[in-house]
Parts: sequence; structure tokens; C-alpha cells
Amino acid sequence: MSVFSEAEIAYLHSKTMGRLATIGSDGRPHLVPLTYRFNADEDAIDIGGVDFGSSKKWRDVLQNPHVAFLVDDASPAGAHAIEIRGDAEPHFSGGESINPRFPNFQPEFVRVRPHRIISWGLESEGFRPYARTVD
Repeated sequence: MSVFSEAEIAYLHSKTMGRLATIGSDGRPHLVPLTYRFNADEDAIDIGGVDFGSSKKWRDVLQNPHVAFLVDDASPAGAHAIEIRGDAEPHFSGGESINPRFPNFQPEFVRVRPHRIISWGLESEGFRPYARTVD
């Protein structure tokens, strides 16, 4: 059984870009949009990108695995989002499979294991959050 609800999984499958927040060596946050995919076999989020293995994000995760990942959208019909707080596991191969549409995808990627999930606009209308600790 997944730690994600059916509505959250459907939403994650419907999008391809989210924002990964890491903590730099100076203790300050860093936030950048990246490509991802929901990994059902691992019940986690795989995140990577072009030149990811040489990025600040990659260096940050190697120093401090605590991250937050946000996928969101807004339209006149409403706002939807899922925030995943957890630990990022660095992987040195396999990242090129995250989004085959992009050329030059690096093999390095991170797999985010959720600790806390907060979503809104997915389980019900409006901004009432559906939040829980999952580990």
C-alpha cells in the first residue's frame, strides 16, 4: 500500500515538473524547478535533470539529505499542490530514464523518500490540507 493517496498519485502522474528545495553548505535554502517521476515500485519520487550531476542541488543533497519537493498548479478552476518533505537518496545511475524527452539527461538523480506529505485541492475542493507523517 502506498503512502500516497490515489488522488495524489494521479496528480503526480499528471505533471512532469516540480520544485526541489535543498539546504546549502551555508545553511540557506535553494529552490529550483526540476523534472521528476513518481516511482511506484519504490513509493518515492525520482528527480533529475540536464547537468544534474554537476548542479548545486546534487552537491547540496550529498551534504544534507533533508529536502522538500513541491508540485503545484493554479487556474481559474482552483489550486492544487502536493508537498513532500523527506530524505533524498543520491543515485549515480538511472537518471536518464526520468524524462526521456530531454536530451543530455544526466545519470545522477535523487530519490525522495517521504516523511511528511501535505496536499490540497486533490482530496477535496478548496484549500483544506490533507497532511500526515508517513514514516
